[in-house]
Amino acid sequence: MTAVFGGALLMLAAWIVEVLFGYSDWLYRRIRHPVVWLGAMIDGLDRTLNRPALGYGLRYVLGMVATLATVAVAACAGVAVPALLPSSAAGFWAEAVIASSLMCSRSLYIHIAAVSSPLTADDLSGARAALAQVVGRETAELPSEGVTRAALESLAENTSDGIVAPLFWGVVFGLPGLAAYKAVNTLDSMIGHREARYAAFGGFAARLDDAANFIPARLTGLLVAAASLRPGAFAVMWRDARRHRSPNAGWPESAAAGALGVRLSGPRSYGGAESAEPWLNARAGDPEPADLRSGLVLYCKALSLAALLLLGIAVLQLTP
Repeated sequence: MTAVFGGALLMLAAWIVEVLFGYSDWLYRRIRHPVVWLGAMIDGLDRTLNRPALGYGLRYVLGMVATLATVAVAACAGVAVPALLPSSAAGFWAEAVIASSLMCSRSLYIHIAAVSSPLTADDLSGARAALAQVVGRETAELPSEGVTRAALESLAENTSDGIVAPLFWGVVFGLPGLAAYKAVNTLDSMIGHREARYAAFGGFAARLDDAANFIPARLTGLLVAAASLRPGAFAVMWRDARRHRSPNAGWPESAAAGALGVRLSGPRSYGGAESAEPWLNARAGDPEPADLRSGLVLYCKALSLAALLLLGIAVLQLTP
């Protein structure tokens, strides 16, 4: 189907399906979700191959094998599914529905809005509980500005990882590229950590995720900055993006900081351990609850620009 209709048009159709309908709870209860299937495979490989008794080098190699195997399985599934569908409009939309399950723009908006609503109503405990569903850091003691900052950072980073990057790889390689990217991103979230258990086994997965997100993260930053119509957002992004501990997350996060006129990142706690992260847009003030609502508006504007870009690429792909 991708070869017939073009990767950009397929991604655009899949995105429309995801925005309108999301992933059905009814379907999740019956067959779970593709990411859950990937997670089960990764977990099995982790329990089988990641043994502390093995040396660092061997664990790194085994982690690389596990990573490549997972990505290969996902990519092969992405090849097999379109091959089984008819070469027709019905087949195209069936493929688009399947591809939509690997995107998360609707659910990301819902999760961040679930933080914004209680935060605006001065329900800090409710906002903390909602935030705990989307971030890995400690949330129980976060003040209002800390909750807002964490939510904005998650919104910015996941705009790249959960939307722009899947679309990018889907445009380039169709459903196989989209599925392979989702495998890479899931691997990174599960084993691409710096803690002792995963420093070796997840090292290759973390580096592969960095490579896969290199272009999408910078593209996301440009989209966020452009959507804000604030020239200063580009300046903040260019100045501060490299200060982030991640080679990629700093681009959309610093763009969002400049676009909203707030400071992001900074010190935080993971599992009781303090992490002294540098500030992005350090001279600005802390975000307020209203800034999270503004962040959601900015998110919609940035994705609208992405949709226009995707439409333009689709037209070019379909032009003889």
